[in-house]
Amino acid sequence: MAAGEGAMGGPMYLGLDLGTSGLRAVLVDAGGTLVAAAEQAAPVSHPAPGHSEQDPAHWVECCRVAVAKLKADAPEALSAVRGIGLSGQMHGATLVDAADNVLRPCILWNDTRSHAQAAALDVTPGVRDLSGNIVFPGFTAPKLLWVEQHEPDVFAQVSKVLLPKDYLRLWLTGEHVSDMSDAAGTSWLDVGKRDWSPALLDAGHMRADQMPQLVEGSAPSGHLRAELAAEWGIEGPVVVAGGGGDNAVAACGVGCFREGDGFVSLGTSGVLLAAKDSFAPAPETAVHSFCHAVPDTWYQMGVILAATDCLNWLAKTLNDSPATLADRLPDTISGPSGTLFLPYLSGERTPHNDADIRGAFVGLDIGSGQETLTQSVMEGVSFALRDSLEALKSTGTQLDSVLAIGGGTGSRFWLESLATILGLPLRLPAKGEFGAALGAARLAMVADGADLHDTMTPPDVAETIDPRADLTAAYDESYARYRALYPSIKAAMT
Repeated sequence: MAAGEGAMGGPMYLGLDLGTSGLRAVLVDAGGTLVAAAEQAAPVSHPAPGHSEQDPAHWVECCRVAVAKLKADAPEALSAVRGIGLSGQMHGATLVDAADNVLRPCILWNDTRSHAQAAALDVTPGVRDLSGNIVFPGFTAPKLLWVEQHEPDVFAQVSKVLLPKDYLRLWLTGEHVSDMSDAAGTSWLDVGKRDWSPALLDAGHMRADQMPQLVEGSAPSGHLRAELAAEWGIEGPVVVAGGGGDNAVAACGVGCFREGDGFVSLGTSGVLLAAKDSFAPAPETAVHSFCHAVPDTWYQMGVILAATDCLNWLAKTLNDSPATLADRLPDTISGPSGTLFLPYLSGERTPHNDADIRGAFVGLDIGSGQETLTQSVMEGVSFALRDSLEALKSTGTQLDSVLAIGGGTGSRFWLESLATILGLPLRLPAKGEFGAALGAARLAMVADGADLHDTMTPPDVAETIDPRADLTAAYDESYARYRALYPSIKAAMT
């Protein structure tokens, strides 16, 4: 048997998606067909209000455990791996010293402690122009300013700042490398030029030598260390692709990289993403404008900080499960709830850029039960994604339909609500692997020599959920009431 070939007769590719809740690993063949998959959870700590951290050692352990599961389930397929791709949660600040020792727990994307530093950096002349974005508290640069102010001994020892997936890459390859899509969320990258910006680094009190090398997400970034290849039973050299931030890589997984392509994700957070052929920033809208994980391509994205997290919160509060709450609703909508929910449980990004705002139910009635609350939560998340759509439209971005992915798409009620509130048909992928883990494996294929356009194909569509034209006006009226609530809730909190 030749090196790089397994029992299935061809090369295999490993996609690793490092999320906040854990790591997902998939093995696919050269045609993108899923061969095996494994997951491993990772803990998150909240040592103080607004703080969210992870120990990078847990990421390494997650990878070891997940790959061990793959080895147990599909040893011959794993032995044929020729490329590894990486996807990761964005913005996390992983600080290492000159010996690559981790200096403190990683400060995560949903940590808001650096809101004052973010606000100060955001008004620094030239920062928005070069980065193409508002400096959000979750971005990496303000986190380092916070460390400089509150943990000066740690700051003085920082040799490299690595994003979460890039710390995992360091363990896999021994290389300090990042990619343009993930680096675009640091506020240190000139997103138009796809390179570190001396001016942005200076504004953030950082140096160029503290940054990893940059490659495109579909380009090689190094090779799997020989000792890991031996441990996993992999034959031959294994290229590790640049990979990317989770949403860019998810877009690769669903073939979303041409102008007009888009998807909506009902995950822990909510995302509405549109691919772009050129860099067209509009930071005043709180829309993210980032490099894509493939060359000469960008994307715009509206982000809400809590989507299925809102349903998870409600279920926990009601001592129930999210699935049970969702199952109590019908498959077909009949009109908006009289109760409105503002899903700002962790603050909000698009369009408000407000780390302090918090959620609310408005219009509760003595007869309001679990079904009312669940419907209101699903509609509130959908209204927040409508905010992102309106922000994207204000930049000139047009979407005729979008793919719908994420755990929330298991609810037909939620899907029909979202389609009607957005006024967009939602295309549901057929069953199979798609999203960030597959996108990571696809980037590995391209890094190993496959053609990008032949590889990054969209999934088959199982069905399309169309907006309910007979209910559009009612949901538009409810959305207008929802929009009017933000300033009132903000005023009540100050």
